[in-house]
Amino acid sequence: MVDQQAELPERESMDFDVVIVGAGPAGLSAAISLKQQAAERGEELSVVVLEKGSEVGAHILSGAVIDPIGLDALIPDWREKGAPVETEVTVDKFQFLGPAGGVTLPNFFMPPLMNNHGNYIVSLANLCRWLGEQAEELEVEIFPGFAAAEMLYDDEGAVVGVATGDMGVGHDGKPKDGFMRGMELRGKYVLLAEGVRGSLTKQVIKKFELDKDSDFQKYGIGIKELWEIDPSKHKAGTVQHTMGWPLDNKTGGGSFLYHFGDNLVSVGFVVHLNYQNPHLSPFDEFQRFKLHPDMKELFEGGKRIAYGARAISEGGFQSVPKLTFKGGALLGCAAGMLNVPRIKGSHNAMLSGILAAEAIAEALSDGRANDELTRYEELYKKSAIYKDLKRVRNVKPLWSKLGTVFGVMLGGVDMWVNSLLPFLSYTFGHGKPDHETLKLASEAPKINYPKPDGKITFDKLSSVFISATNHEEDQPVHLKLEDPSIPIKKNLPLYDEPAQRYCPAGVYEVIEDEASGPYFQINAQNCVHCKTCDIKDPAQNINWETPEGGGGPNYPNM
Repeated sequence: MVDQQAELPERESMDFDVVIVGAGPAGLSAAISLKQQAAERGEELSVVVLEKGSEVGAHILSGAVIDPIGLDALIPDWREKGAPVETEVTVDKFQFLGPAGGVTLPNFFMPPLMNNHGNYIVSLANLCRWLGEQAEELEVEIFPGFAAAEMLYDDEGAVVGVATGDMGVGHDGKPKDGFMRGMELRGKYVLLAEGVRGSLTKQVIKKFELDKDSDFQKYGIGIKELWEIDPSKHKAGTVQHTMGWPLDNKTGGGSFLYHFGDNLVSVGFVVHLNYQNPHLSPFDEFQRFKLHPDMKELFEGGKRIAYGARAISEGGFQSVPKLTFKGGALLGCAAGMLNVPRIKGSHNAMLSGILAAEAIAEALSDGRANDELTRYEELYKKSAIYKDLKRVRNVKPLWSKLGTVFGVMLGGVDMWVNSLLPFLSYTFGHGKPDHETLKLASEAPKINYPKPDGKITFDKLSSVFISATNHEEDQPVHLKLEDPSIPIKKNLPLYDEPAQRYCPAGVYEVIEDEASGPYFQINAQNCVHCKTCDIKDPAQNINWETPEGGGGPNYPNM
């Protein structure tokens, strides 16, 4: 067999002081902070940010209510500079839903850290676009549309850069007309800010055993729609969260509704990926939620204008891996810095970028390169991020073990205790990883979801359409099966192949063929890069790899 790789031309190489993978809040904050510190020291510093989306913000999906402490630390005059952060929270509601109604939980029961007053409702995608502009003004080089596909190591095993994926490769793996070889971007340090379950982050965690002293990561899937609603129903600054229906007590998750902008409402639904019923469809649970009597009226007469989905990290404090390795570090959600009960991670992502930049600036001033940034880990353990995550460390384990009603109740008590007595150090473990929690299909009740009405509820394909997801059709499938036989031979008889339901984009189908029987079809062009399949597949048989740069969703105002 001919080695195609050997026949390809050598990659061109570019050298930088710092290479950053991912133009999200963490990566852009690191880039901006590095340039700020270099200017203060009167030093020259070259920084490049790689972004697999077609533009900065194209792949950014979040609720989002942000705590401005990250912005305050990074760009104190962000208000004067016109950051797209305008709608301050004025109403903060928590509800527990039953099938026909809901109970509003009094705010005074909530621990102080759950208070959203002083926070802002934003489009995180647009905030990242603005941060990208701030970075470029400081002469950070940003390369959108280039997916970092490979880590580069020196002879001693230290990370020395990344390589972007080749462009113009056909479905058969062979170069097409217009083929362009990937680039090598080499740096003295590499920061991985890919977000949850990043493909390079996964490799680095495994290679350097970064998680050997931490609990395994836990995840949820967040599905979001952006609506333009009747102006008479719009209440700018209103934040509403719910738990309970349509999920049963053993299935963790809940919803968010955020009123902001020009009659806009962000509505989303999170399902914890440790759910047990293989017949459950997170997408359809979300659609069903919108039919609740307390919710349906809000959307009547409105228009859905955007859709997206993304996995979120839920392991928290005890699941944060070692942050550093030879030649680089993990930032933000790549390291799992989301505060689960607050449903907030962007503030911690930004702060982690600032801390990593401080550690790198010191290292470069000392003439170091490609070694371990131990200073970053030290800064993290003294930081507001560490304190933020530690106070809520037991909420997710309690919720998982005791169910929504008692788990959330005791989680609230635990947050109060840890707010009043922050020196307490007891920490609960997470139990099983998410891919091990499914019951057999024969042991779980089937769920009959209502058909979409096309007005308030929708199907997956029409949803993917408005996410503006696009992949070059003739390219290798980026969803790789380690064993192609497992979906039909194992997952189908045991779990009714749950990929058909946990994917929020209709990527996976079991097709019945009268002649040959069922077969597993992967519609990779539908993929919204949520990473749920990489996480939840019970056989851990699906590996999500980066497709050609510029592919995937193009989220507006998300």
